[in-house]
Amino acid sequence: MPSDTFATPLPEFTPSDSAGAANRRLGRELSYVESLTPDLFMPTRSRPVRVKNRRLRADTQIKPHHHPWAQVAISTAGVIRLDVPTGTYIVPPSRAVWIPPGVEHAVTMVEDADLRTLYFYQPVGRCGPGVARHDEPAWQQCRVLEVSELLRALVREMPTASNAGPALSPDELHRERHLSALILDEMRRANPVRLGVDLPHDKRLRNLCEAVIADPTRHETLAEWAQDTGASPRTVARLFRHELGSTFTQWRQQVVLAKAVSLAASRVPMAQIAAELGYSPSAFSAMVRKSVGQSPGRFFGSQ
Repeated sequence: MPSDTFATPLPEFTPSDSAGAANRRLGRELSYVESLTPDLFMPTRSRPVRVKNRRLRADTQIKPHHHPWAQVAISTAGVIRLDVPTGTYIVPPSRAVWIPPGVEHAVTMVEDADLRTLYFYQPVGRCGPGVARHDEPAWQQCRVLEVSELLRALVREMPTASNAGPALSPDELHRERHLSALILDEMRRANPVRLGVDLPHDKRLRNLCEAVIADPTRHETLAEWAQDTGASPRTVARLFRHELGSTFTQWRQQVVLAKAVSLAASRVPMAQIAAELGYSPSAFSAMVRKSVGQSPGRFFGSQ
């Protein structure tokens, strides 16, 4: 999974690069919007969880930005894509993405989406939804989490008014604190999902990776993909091992899983998903089992 504990942006990259390049290759143009007044939703010790709600059209991207607090992106309807300097995540409504403080990120709507953004207060030197110190390293990087029905319901019930509006009444604040405590507890209980695509620093390899993400079935072999980079297949294979710690085949399987999650969220039948991604049903089943340890029906059934 991508690790995002960097202090400064990596050179020659902003999170919008991957999403923008992928959409251009598909003939789709993004429209860009700013992050909606995040300072007016700043979490505090007394209000540790804040929620804002935006309904955005497909192919809209919230421009790259970062916060001094942690964030969780949940789409209660529609698939979203989150890009950070070291990776990309395609997230259906059954999942959420945790973003640690200070990590620059861009959020793109793959489909029309009802986006709920949760901001979490983080005491100085701490990271996570109120976890013990020995559990914090897992929360110091972006991670995909399962969203329980309870967590989804709690998020829907949270106030979404900004600080610019009327102050909450004492009863409303009391209710928000109870909801916040339950949200934090559900976050701590949420199962992480190995669902993300690492991205490299090397420009040649990054271009290849973005092309695969845009259309993973365009070529069948690494040699064919390498022709577009100006590098030999041996060089590209070495770059994959050196920069991403995997083979091209292993990395591409993560891309396929991310695409399959998006299709499953749109209720595409499993046989059709396999065919669209260039697999026979049996080969697709074997790939999913090897990657996530579950059958396609079980892994994608919750979508």
